[in-house]
Amino acid sequence: MNAAMAKVRLAFTQNESTSGRPIIGTSQGLRKVWDAVQLVAPTDCAVLIHGDTGTGKELIARAIHENGHRRHGPYVKVNCPAIPAGLLESELFGHERGAFTGALERTTGRFQLAHQGTLFLDEIGDLPLELQPKLLRVLQEQEFERLGSARTIHVDVRIVAATNLDLGKLVRDRRFRADLYYRLNVFPIALPALRERVGDIPELVRHFTQVFAQRMNKAIDQIPDPVMDLLMSYDWPGNVRELQNFVERAVILSSGPMLRPPLDELRTFVKVDEPNSARTLAEAERDHIVDVLRQAGGVVGGRAGAAARLGVARTTLLYRMRKLGIGSESAYGVA
Repeated sequence: MNAAMAKVRLAFTQNESTSGRPIIGTSQGLRKVWDAVQLVAPTDCAVLIHGDTGTGKELIARAIHENGHRRHGPYVKVNCPAIPAGLLESELFGHERGAFTGALERTTGRFQLAHQGTLFLDEIGDLPLELQPKLLRVLQEQEFERLGSARTIHVDVRIVAATNLDLGKLVRDRRFRADLYYRLNVFPIALPALRERVGDIPELVRHFTQVFAQRMNKAIDQIPDPVMDLLMSYDWPGNVRELQNFVERAVILSSGPMLRPPLDELRTFVKVDEPNSARTLAEAERDHIVDVLRQAGGVVGGRAGAAARLGVARTTLLYRMRKLGIGSESAYGVA
């Protein structure tokens, strides 16, 4: 079989490699995130999740809730920028009938709905400055008043917040309260961008292909090597969400057992049509892998192996080694 048309068979075992993890992947960066989730989930401390758009911040927030003692309580989400600033206070704390024009009945706020559970404040960096002192009070005292009421309501709520902004810079620019930032940032978790865990892309592509093929009643079990190479070369500015949407579109376009994505959408950015550039990239990747193998004494797996040093799964590294023609002897400097 021509190497350029070699195919990768999909192992369609539901979440086989995730070991119960909320995000698929085995890269070093993702393992650190999961270790942090396991450490903080049993506690009640506030968590601040940092990460680019599309990296899976809400999945991590839900995992924190489901792995803690509040798992049987409510999980309530508030998307801060999605709610108009004039209505956000009412959404968070509720209001009494007649509290403002159009308030025809009493409304329970998200904090009260999340009692004995978890409240996830998504994109907390977009919270209006005038609401931040009220949020700080609830975090410190676990109490608030509905709009239009003087009665204090006590709640027991765990806060998990997320942002794709640099809150430290917002604090310096006086656009975010420092005391609120420190109260939220008790246990920070940083999610790596997809470009920082390229080795997870094959597993993600297989998983999304399986999911969407099953939904569309299609039997797709092959991914050509050139397709996977291109997917691993693209920068994915939209991260996992962008990859997921791209694979869904590819499944729609595929009519046989082979995944046929619209590769022209990506070629514009990775310039795979230039042979010299593609060859130089492959050579650079080969040299880097060989260098790391030398440092690891030729060992691929294990904590001190080359795969761990590169932050990729052992199977992914072996796949790249076969693709680039790297044998075990290369680890000792023999070409």
